[in-house]
Amino acid sequence: MARSTSDELPFWRAKALKDLSNDEWESLCDRCGKCCLEKLEDPRTGEITYTNVACALFDLDACRCANYVERRRFMPDCVPLNPKNVKELRWMPSTCAYRLLAEGMDLPDWHPLVSGDPGSVEAAGMSVRGRCVPATEADDLEDYIVDWPR
Repeated sequence: MARSTSDELPFWRAKALKDLSNDEWESLCDRCGKCCLEKLEDPRTGEITYTNVACALFDLDACRCANYVERRRFMPDCVPLNPKNVKELRWMPSTCAYRLLAEGMDLPDWHPLVSGDPGSVEAAGMSVRGRCVPATEADDLEDYIVDWPR
């Protein structure tokens, strides 16, 4: 669990993102799957629009990358998130723990590190599970624009 005593801050409050261990960093991901959805960017305005089309490596049943370790080999456009680039990635969902912490906010109550329950993400309606389609079924991304993964 995140706390060892009631007086001790959880690691995500006590440490800067750059100081987290790999395990701590990875545990921040709530497994919502929002970052694995295809997005469109308006070249004139820079506005990011989300679709419900999942990356070709996304396992819709498990709601996670089917080959996380080698994802860059198969999907060269996949951007590995790190403490240096998290503030620059405007397409990261507003609910993303990495983005929230980088912007000085705290984790929401439904985050598994706070709730202690990995199912709390889906229960809170924050997961893409059951709401996206595989890339192989999507012809024109503009036909799959959604407004829910903010």
